[in-house]
Amino acid sequence: MLSNPAIPFLDLGRINAPHQVRIRAAVERVVASGWYVLGPEVAAFEEAFARYVGVSHCIGVANGLEALTLVLKAWAFPAGSEVIVPSNAYIASVLAITQAGLIPVLVEPDPRTYTLDPARLNAVLTPNTRAILPVHLYGRVTNMAPLLAFAEKYDLRVLEDAAQAHGATYLSKQAGAWGHAAGFSFYPTKNLGALGDAGAITTNDAQLAAQLRMWRNYGSAQKYHNDVPGHNSRLDELQAAILSEKLPFLNHENARRRQIARRYVAELTLPGLMLPPADAIEQDVWHLFVIRHPQRDAFRDYLRAQGIGTDVHYPVPPHRQVAYAGQWPADAFPIADLLHQQVVSLPLNPAMTDDDVSRVIAVVNGFAA
Repeated sequence: MLSNPAIPFLDLGRINAPHQVRIRAAVERVVASGWYVLGPEVAAFEEAFARYVGVSHCIGVANGLEALTLVLKAWAFPAGSEVIVPSNAYIASVLAITQAGLIPVLVEPDPRTYTLDPARLNAVLTPNTRAILPVHLYGRVTNMAPLLAFAEKYDLRVLEDAAQAHGATYLSKQAGAWGHAAGFSFYPTKNLGALGDAGAITTNDAQLAAQLRMWRNYGSAQKYHNDVPGHNSRLDELQAAILSEKLPFLNHENARRRQIARRYVAELTLPGLMLPPADAIEQDVWHLFVIRHPQRDAFRDYLRAQGIGTDVHYPVPPHRQVAYAGQWPADAFPIADLLHQQVVSLPLNPAMTDDDVSRVIAVVNGFAA
């Protein structure tokens, strides 16, 4: 029997507890207003989040997948167009490309940072390449400077997948402000999480923003008049109100994540354990603290027995998913395969106490391979 209480990988009730009074007030405000779709709460959140990211426009949508898909559709690339995307991303990044009728071209990540490796872009460039979709995985912004230089050289659009990077920076600029557009998810587990599905698009392109406001609302800028075959993909008033209440605390909560990450990087000393790089601790928002171990399953079993929850982000890479069977050779992406066999995520969230962190460190360091 465990002598200490278990530390779950994630406890959303505990994470949201400090916001409960404000969340309840927001819900009551929306219910009393009688306006539940595309009203003042959405407009207020869009303005606040655009200002936070440092862009001119924010368009609230139903979820992060829709955010990426709608941008790719609005760009109206010709049939057969290709979009470069990391081979180790969550499948949503690839789904957005195929749901927009485009062809995903997978490129291997930097095995140190887990983000797209700009040095590999030239090898997959073809006359059909139209865009790059970098994924700011686990809370770290992709190495954007060389990626943007490549995109500018070949006249490619850049769509950031910033679903895991709320508040992350690179060269003092926020995730979501680098590309031609960016997609965010506010799924409850994210650093800025709603109490259900929610998403947003950020951009400095006024024309694109206007298109996207139509695309999310049946392709309609005027009620009952439809200019394009759009989607029903609207951020609802309740989620927008909740996000508005939580947004002012995002930087504080990200700072707590960095405190925990600093301790993990400094104090996790288990031989054979591969830690994330420490060169971007103050820019990364540590949505996930992902380590690697060659005996991952045994390592997770040990942690579970000691009451430490873990998760794997992600166990199956996109090219091995049944949904894309036959699209790529099984052995085409060895780096992605290796990462997905070894990665494991440790508990890291702003609700953790210093004692929680100390216990995770002690238990991890006690693993006997």
